[in-house]
Amino acid sequence: MALPRTYESQNCSIARSLEVIGDRWTLLVIRSAFEGIRRFDDFQDALGVARNVLTDRLNRLCDEGIMRRVPYQERPERYEYRLTRKGVELWPAMMTLLMWGDRHYAPEGPPLIIAHLGCDGTLTPHFTCSACGTPLGPSDVEPRPGPGT
Repeated sequence: MALPRTYESQNCSIARSLEVIGDRWTLLVIRSAFEGIRRFDDFQDALGVARNVLTDRLNRLCDEGIMRRVPYQERPERYEYRLTRKGVELWPAMMTLLMWGDRHYAPEGPPLIIAHLGCDGTLTPHFTCSACGTPLGPSDVEPRPGPGT
C-alpha cells in the first residue's frame, strides 16, 4: 500500500515541512544554492537532474518563498535563483543532516568539510567553530573536499 503524498490531516510541522522540502531533488537544489550555485544550467550541471524536474523544483521553491528569481539578462530573459531569508533559515537543518550523514554513511570520512573562513576550524554540531569557538552561519563557512571525497 502506497503512503499518501500529502499530510493535510496531520497537525505536525515536520509533515508540513516535508510537503515543501521533503523531496530528494528539492533538498539537493537547496544544498547547491548554499554552495553558491544560482543559475539554472549550473544547477542542472551540478545535479544531473532532468530539466523538467529542476524547473518544477525551482518553481515550487520560489512559490513557497524559499528562493526568489532575480533577472540577470534581458534578451533572452534569464534568471538567477537565490535563497530568501526563509531559505537561509534551512541552513542549520541542512548542516545537521550533513553531519548525521557523515556519522552514519561516510565510512571513508566526510566527503565535505565545512570550514570556518576566519580560521579554518570546522563546523561543530553546536554551529560553532571547532578551533576558535565563534558561532557560525552560512556566510561564515565554505565547503571543502574532505577525506571521503
